[in-house]
Amino acid sequence: MHNAADLWLLMLACAAATYMWRGLGVLLSGRLNPQSAMFEWISCVAYALVAGLIARIIVAPSGLLSQTALTDRLLACAIAFVAYRVARRNMFVGMVCGLAFFMGAVYVRSAIL
Repeated sequence: MHNAADLWLLMLACAAATYMWRGLGVLLSGRLNPQSAMFEWISCVAYALVAGLIARIIVAPSGLLSQTALTDRLLACAIAFVAYRVARRNMFVGMVCGLAFFMGAVYVRSAIL
């Protein structure tokens, strides 16, 4: 069993580590060129990781989402994308439309079965 002092010490160590990296980022940010090839590569890798994660969540989900139909997930993504484009790249509109379709499809499918 941990005592309160150990937990406070752990919390302070985590906060110190977090703020140390943030402080270093602030100090170094003036010296970095965001248009450099290195930052373009980092940006590409970040987008690829996000795209891969989203694809995995849609095609091979885990948990409760795995109990839904793949067609419902794919159609919700397509509807979200179309709504996003129609609403002049409004992310909120796309998310709400995709979510509303997905929830409706899951409800209808569960009512039928």
